[in-house]
Amino acid sequence: MKKFRTRLFSGLMAAVAALLSAVAVSWGAEPQLLVDQGHGQRFVIEEEGELQLSRFAAILREEGTRVGSTRERLTDASLAKVDGLVISGPFAEVEAAEVEAVVRFLERGGRVALMLHVGQPLAGLIHRVGGDFSNAVLHERENVIGGDDLTFRVRDLASHPLFNGVEQFGLYGVWALDGLKPLARTSPTAWVDLNGDGKLSAGDATGSFTVVAEGSVGAGRILIFGDDAIFQNKFLDPDNGRLARNLARWLAGR
Repeated sequence: MKKFRTRLFSGLMAAVAALLSAVAVSWGAEPQLLVDQGHGQRFVIEEEGELQLSRFAAILREEGTRVGSTRERLTDASLAKVDGLVISGPFAEVEAAEVEAVVRFLERGGRVALMLHVGQPLAGLIHRVGGDFSNAVLHERENVIGGDDLTFRVRDLASHPLFNGVEQFGLYGVWALDGLKPLARTSPTAWVDLNGDGKLSAGDATGSFTVVAEGSVGAGRILIFGDDAIFQNKFLDPDNGRLARNLARWLAGR
């Protein structure tokens, strides 16, 4: 009987050790995020200046993800081992072959976040997932920051994990989005300067415009932000910082 109890105890201890080992492996499996820097980006995660993205990268890591960057073209191989992809502020076009690689990544269940500095470099990808963007940046007449109607706070937010604990966030030169699910919108008094005269006049478009949108491709999801400044070091105030933390969790699939 004593030998039986010894064997039973040893078996239980081995089972507990195996369980703890499995949990440790699970906890150690950090999601891998890739930040694209191969399309002429001027604001990158390795630099510390006001307009750089080093604090954004730090937040991503603080939320339990591994963060890497690439200056190579996006391919099936470069996306094969990552869970999330960030393309922020490209100045050079994301080419057609790269677009298709990103779409296949989405179809497999990947998550993608796009941030626009100018729209055209991302046009192929945005159109491919069913979205579109305005031909000029938005002006606001409510919630303006510092007297500049191109910089303002957004308070019309959908119910979404991206906005957990967020009541508002700042934008610093943003393009309107269309064609996908709206997540954040301007006030109804925002406008687009269609005739380029620098002032609100007859013929300009006015209304509530989408500035953050979400789409689905296969098993994957894509978020599009009409502004790339919101996660730059200078603008990561508590509101935008919380938004960044929520984005990190969304990219990780949490």
